[in-house]
Amino acid sequence: METCRTLAYPIHIGHGLLSSLPALVPELATAHRIAVISDEIVAPHYAGRIAAALGEDRSTLIAIPAGEEHKTRVTWAAITDVLLEARFGRDSIVIALGGGVVGDLAGFVAATFLRGVPVVQIPTSLLAMVDASIGGKTGVDTTVGKNLVGAFHPPLAVVADLDTLETLPVIERINGLAEALKHGVICDASYFELVASIDITADITTGIATGTDQTDWQRVVARSVAIKSGVVASDEREHGLRKTLNFGHTIGHAVEQLMEYRVPHGACVAYGMLVESKIAIALGLCDPALGGQLRNALERLGLPTGMPGILTPEAIVDATLSDKKARGGTVEYALPSRCGAMAGAERGYGTPVPREVVVSALLRL
Repeated sequence: METCRTLAYPIHIGHGLLSSLPALVPELATAHRIAVISDEIVAPHYAGRIAAALGEDRSTLIAIPAGEEHKTRVTWAAITDVLLEARFGRDSIVIALGGGVVGDLAGFVAATFLRGVPVVQIPTSLLAMVDASIGGKTGVDTTVGKNLVGAFHPPLAVVADLDTLETLPVIERINGLAEALKHGVICDASYFELVASIDITADITTGIATGTDQTDWQRVVARSVAIKSGVVASDEREHGLRKTLNFGHTIGHAVEQLMEYRVPHGACVAYGMLVESKIAIALGLCDPALGGQLRNALERLGLPTGMPGILTPEAIVDATLSDKKARGGTVEYALPSRCGAMAGAERGYGTPVPREVVVSALLRL
């Protein structure tokens, strides 16, 4: 097991960690009630194991339908009502057991229930392990855009049990690698090359990835955790350096919203990174070589390099105007200067980009 302690809370990474939860998170032993929030796909695999570790008399499972379309204020209200009706108190702890959707939603429940109760993040997808569970961002989506209602609420701990990746479909592993590639672009070119070299294969029958051994997955998760933790530790509330983590997400979130969350987050971020690198090159901020590096890596991993056929550049740009990073009607982008470094430090890593430049980049892919 590895433990990252860069942030105020520990991030544990290893195998077989679910059965060790009381030792890894001592606060769980003294909580009067524990609410395990999961989804209907993940819960049957792991909720029983957690209940056995913590005591079935103290833990209550709340399972929601799986999918980004359920990360809403309606679901938040429904979960909160369950906790209120069951008379959970401020001596309770919430456990977020699942991928990024569950982590964001359960974290927001914890941030707002009785003005805030502790949360433990237990990510079960690669994307959540390398990115979504770290940093304390919680929230829900609205019809206007993604994550527009939320709060910063750091967890007591993050417990990334790599054994949970065994039940993860190959497409979800691939989506997690999009965020890992992003970490490489923003600050570690050698890590980018490591991720780009991963050989993803799938068992045709089960759809589970089999081409990379466990040591490789631990290495990937640990390095991404170290990168994101280091960035967040220096800028917890996203006033400067933390904005670099948004690379690929301005365009990516717009595509997600327009596609009504039918396209996975990692796929949208992959396309967003390609577009935003083209924007940076067009503005003279970025080494042109990055465009080819990114395209080759995305193609090798099976991530998309083209815009969904039903969307237009104009629609995508219009959707970005609802992004949290919009200022005065102009959207700020986190743009790279080369693989392993980001541009715009003098501007707090937020670069306003004219509409016509974004449209041109979208048309040139």
